[in-house]
Amino acid sequence: MKLGILGGTFDPVHLGHLIIAEEAMTSLGLDRVLFVPAGDPWLKAGMEITPRQHRLAMVLAAVVDNPKFNVSPSELERFGPSYTVETLEEFQEDYGLQTALYFIIGADALRDFGRWRDPQRVLELCTLAVVGRPAQASLDLTELEAILPGIGQRVAWVDDVDIDISATDIRQRVAEGRSIKSLVPPAVEAYIQEQYLYKEKR
Repeated sequence: MKLGILGGTFDPVHLGHLIIAEEAMTSLGLDRVLFVPAGDPWLKAGMEITPRQHRLAMVLAAVVDNPKFNVSPSELERFGPSYTVETLEEFQEDYGLQTALYFIIGADALRDFGRWRDPQRVLELCTLAVVGRPAQASLDLTELEAILPGIGQRVAWVDDVDIDISATDIRQRVAEGRSIKSLVPPAVEAYIQEQYLYKEKR
């Protein structure tokens, strides 16, 4: 089995995330995509994040109608910072070596990849499914090859997805009483309204 893994704070999950997951499935022939809401993302330390139970509920609502999309609360159930390497090791143990793991990231995330916890181990556990223009990330890969030789062989390109949807913008829109229709699934919009999320500007 080929399993895609899409992590993120999902604050909130939006249509862009769903489109990226669909594109990765099509481009790489993935059997399923697992959405993994972050617990305490270390790269966002010090930033205010919506409580985990709300972010999990929104992701569950967003994917409920797609049998090829699943959600893992793995990182939400751990204490302390969320590290991708720990999540991948857990999934390898759960799914077995016969399952190929594809960790879906944006091309811009390659700039920070060398700062991740144990990036070499991450590359041993998965293939990086990079969404974006190969030319955009080529310089990042060249720099990373110097510290992580062979990273280029552990990257699979997903067709560029031009999505101009931002979770930050969605939160701002809600705070200002503006519409978020066409930006999030209807069930997510309903949840945000019911739980009175994002009403205060951050």
